Amino acid sequence: MQQPVTVWDAPVRLFHWAIVVLVGTSWLTQHEGWMSWHFYSGYAIGTLLLFRVLWGVVGSETARFTHFLAGPRAALRHLRHLARPEPDEQVGHNPAGGWMVLLMLALLAVQVGTGLCANDQADTYGPFADALGQHLSDRLTDIHGLTFTLIEIAVALHIAALLAYAALKRHNLVRPMLTGRKLLPAHRTPPRLASPWLAAALLAAAAVLVTFVVVRFGST
Repeated sequence: MQQPVTVWDAPVRLFHWAIVVLVGTSWLTQHEGWMSWHFYSGYAIGTLLLFRVLWGVVGSETARFTHFLAGPRAALRHLRHLARPEPDEQVGHNPAGGWMVLLMLALLAVQVGTGLCANDQADTYGPFADALGQHLSDRLTDIHGLTFTLIEIAVALHIAALLAYAALKRHNLVRPMLTGRKLLPAHRTPPRLASPWLAAALLAAAAVLVTFVVVRFGST
């Protein structure tokens, strides 16, 4: 017997879809040369990343890094069984998915960090670019561009994994990230969910910190 269980809280789901929108916004604003908006999008991503790290420590059970980060061997064992159809009884990220989350967070952190130091060799400079000097800023600008390419590859892999799970295992991994709920066996214990007020406080603190850094070190 199965029952609907909340496996993803609202903060995790909102973070996920906000990052999707903001990464697309960052690409569009850079492509169109709307650099002020490009920086605002980067600041928003930085705020969300800081919040997600905090939420990964003190947030809901399935949001915590200690819950979904398994060893590399566990991830490889999971991937070896990818083609085996079986019921989806995973509460939160599976072992391979946990590493994909960590990879994406790391890439986004590098992207935001280098963006704060980058320049377009014209009239647009990140808040830290002047302090670092032109040569180092140029180097970090190159890394900024390379990292976005890696993010595009990671996104493609993520989408391919979603399609593979749907085709091979008959697992719909998108619906729970939209609704927060999935059908699980009645004997499975629902994950502990943290207070949304705590999430709001952490998000506000992250926004204040990012705003302080931007105002303190200059604006674009």
